[in-house]
Amino acid sequence: MSPRCFPLGLLMLACLLPALAGAGERGARIVIDPGHGGAKEGAKGPGEIWEKEVALQIAQRLRDKLEAAGSEVFLTRDRDTLMALSERVEFSNIQRPDLFLSIHANSMPTKRLRERTEGIETYFLSANASGEAARAVADRENAEAPTARAARGHSTLAFILDDLARTEAHSDASRLAYAIHPRLVSKSGAADRGVQQAPFFVLTGVEAPAVLIEVGFISHPQEGARLGKAAYQETLAEAIADGVLAFLRETRRRDSSPSQPVAGSTAP
Repeated sequence: MSPRCFPLGLLMLACLLPALAGAGERGARIVIDPGHGGAKEGAKGPGEIWEKEVALQIAQRLRDKLEAAGSEVFLTRDRDTLMALSERVEFSNIQRPDLFLSIHANSMPTKRLRERTEGIETYFLSANASGEAARAVADRENAEAPTARAARGHSTLAFILDDLARTEAHSDASRLAYAIHPRLVSKSGAADRGVQQAPFFVLTGVEAPAVLIEVGFISHPQEGARLGKAAYQETLAEAIADGVLAFLRETRRRDSSPSQPVAGSTAP
């Protein structure tokens, strides 16, 4: 049959086939949660630098990079507004995300500790904190949650934590943390304070692999100043995006070949 006689219906179908083949593969849906906001300013850095501002600026830069890579990205807040932790979780689950990233900056309470303590930590949810320092970070970030103190008893948080060991999302949250953290440390040159575990309220109810990233100590004189600079924020956003995209590639490879273990996908 000559091309001129090719049936119109078949010709249209041939044109549509490439689009149909790719229709089953959508970009990842990602929720980014810039910590604090509004009257909840978070930790204070040098000069007029506040955690709520740094978290939002890094989140916006990260959104741009992930969207450029084909992901669909939602921010729990895109401006300086107050949003309860429970509202962040509810918003996230409405989006049905593939993963959740909460962005924060760390701090220390005393002048001596502020001058000496710096570095990056990446957290995933656990009923038990990695140590006293991790517990202190979780307590500080949970302070905005009205049920944070009750969470250690018979509460929704306790119920969710009891079931964590059996959930795939928890396993993937660990993999996500280990995909992001070394890239953050390598690209930024910041001190490596490790991947940690702690009972963060904002991570408890999210129905997806979820991590909380403390991008540095805003209370440290030098690191706090760096966190306020656009170039350094770009470096952090790029590193987080690289880790997220590596995690997504590994997850898709694993899910397409369930019997084949993914190299480097587990924590050391």
